[in-house]
Amino acid sequence: MSHKSELIARDIEGYLTAHEHKSLLRFITCGSVDDGKSTLIGRLLYESKMVFEDQFAALEADSKKVGTRGGEIDFALLVDGLAAEREQGITIDVAYRFFSTERRKFIVADTPGHEQYTRNMVTGASTADLAVILIDARKGVLTQTRRHSFLVSLLGIRRIVLAINKMDLVGYAEDVFRTILQEYHDFAAQVGLTDITAIPLSAVYGDNILEPGPNMPWYHGPTLMQHLETVEVGEEDSGKPFRLPVQWVNRPNHEFRGFAGLIASGTVRPGDRIRVAPSGRESRVARIVTAGGDLERAVAGQSVTLTLDSEIDVSRGDVIGAADAPPQVADQFEATIVWMHDAPLLQGRDYLVKIGTRTASATIAPLKYKINVNTLEHLAAETLELNDIGVCELKLDRPIPFAPYGEDHTLGGFILIDRLTNATLGAGLLHFALWRSQNVHWQALDVNQATRARQKGQRACVLWLTGLSGAGKSTIANLVEKRLLSMGRHTYLLDGDNVRHGLNKDLGFTAQDRVENIRRVAEVSKLMVDAGLIVLVSFISPFRAERRMARELLAPGEFLEVFVDTPLAEAERRDVKGLYQKARRGELKHFTGVDSPYEAPEHPEIHLETTSTSPEQAADRIVAFLTEAGMLSPT
Repeated sequence: MSHKSELIARDIEGYLTAHEHKSLLRFITCGSVDDGKSTLIGRLLYESKMVFEDQFAALEADSKKVGTRGGEIDFALLVDGLAAEREQGITIDVAYRFFSTERRKFIVADTPGHEQYTRNMVTGASTADLAVILIDARKGVLTQTRRHSFLVSLLGIRRIVLAINKMDLVGYAEDVFRTILQEYHDFAAQVGLTDITAIPLSAVYGDNILEPGPNMPWYHGPTLMQHLETVEVGEEDSGKPFRLPVQWVNRPNHEFRGFAGLIASGTVRPGDRIRVAPSGRESRVARIVTAGGDLERAVAGQSVTLTLDSEIDVSRGDVIGAADAPPQVADQFEATIVWMHDAPLLQGRDYLVKIGTRTASATIAPLKYKINVNTLEHLAAETLELNDIGVCELKLDRPIPFAPYGEDHTLGGFILIDRLTNATLGAGLLHFALWRSQNVHWQALDVNQATRARQKGQRACVLWLTGLSGAGKSTIANLVEKRLLSMGRHTYLLDGDNVRHGLNKDLGFTAQDRVENIRRVAEVSKLMVDAGLIVLVSFISPFRAERRMARELLAPGEFLEVFVDTPLAEAERRDVKGLYQKARRGELKHFTGVDSPYEAPEHPEIHLETTSTSPEQAADRIVAFLTEAGMLSPT
């Protein structure tokens, strides 16, 4: 089974050709802490002759220094390369390794066992064809066994190897193996896992890794390597409708225009009729272009450039599909989310979502429930914390081509991204579209915003005053409105405290409620701008993400951010309402500046430093800004 071949010496080209055409199996190892995942992969690498002499010498030396086997060879050190992993004897990050045999090539991901690294496990599982779930024969099915099995099922991996490891520590007893297998089958049935191959083994001593060995004569199934070499690597994607998410529009000169991408599913040939989503435009494939020349047929997994026989608009993020089976298009979905960030998910907050090659804005609302992966119970929840899994409704700012994740991982899987930091926050799976959005249409009206604003002799806009409690926002906003009214302008002032007496009286002061508070006010402000008004908004609005969301609801130039900049010490000194004192005593939770952060604007249109500017001077500056910007003249 070694990857070494006689062809290497006598026909290297023949060997390389044979190697190129071997099938590839991607698999992960997962399970609870100290089940032996890294040892198993290390043993596979060693037995498949993928460890060179100098590497083995280093392994021997490392085993004596930092190994966990009393100086004996510790195969886990071939995989656990981080210093923290070696110190603790655990896997922290996903470790990818490549090896091959005469029959197949493999990419294996060794994933962490700790619950806190669930996000790493999800990353490793996202591209796997098969999962090797390890169980310590001494411990049986544990919480993490259930967690990882649920995640494997969720991510669409259907082929499972149940590797019951450390059989040497239970005397290679068959009854231990049978008991664990029955317990696992009972749980696996609940999460839809049915294709399970159970193998008793000892990763340390090599039993049932490559060869059966003499210790378990009662086991008559395949060894782990035999199974990995022979398990079918599905060709399911080739039998599905053709889908190509466009990664790049290739236009090297005026004579060539092609659409490049990785074929997600199906097959395509020149002459095939295609439809582009979301536009719905149709054409035919003229050529299938690759670096090695044109193809007469391309299949799932190949990167190609398609040229069409007619000029139609196709952009990055579009999906080229079969005309008789195009992808669906929608902008609202039910989805499952695995939250992967220390900061919690907040309903109503605006995130970026990346599906295939397309990026859009998305809002989580509502969060239906989170899942207890140990019991599979659905629990009411308003937010998701690190490693939580929940089901929600996902609302996008535009229609996108998609497919349910169970049908197409490329068009049904997505990641959520922080708009400010570009950090990946979570991974998700689309279930189905919420078609109610297709029944609500924008009603065209003869009287529009421009007409209303022109009648009032002004340009509509939002003046969004943000700053700490006690900064003077309401005082300044009140003065500005009085000045504008004296000039005959049409205004409305939305004050944070006043709005909470009515529209937002059902909201508290948690981060979740603050997001919803600002979302509602932003939508009301948008309606008032449509009415042609100059809208003054006086809210702490501590988070940049929500202020950005409010800005993006309006047309360019209609949102004017006013940073009422007051140091925390000065705001506390003023403390007219006594709120800081209550917060310091612990009577007010989640109070901005005390136990909840304030994210100062980075590029406000107007910056008012109130320690050197009086409220009257600040109001004058705002009015002067409006005048210079042409907001006080008819459009």
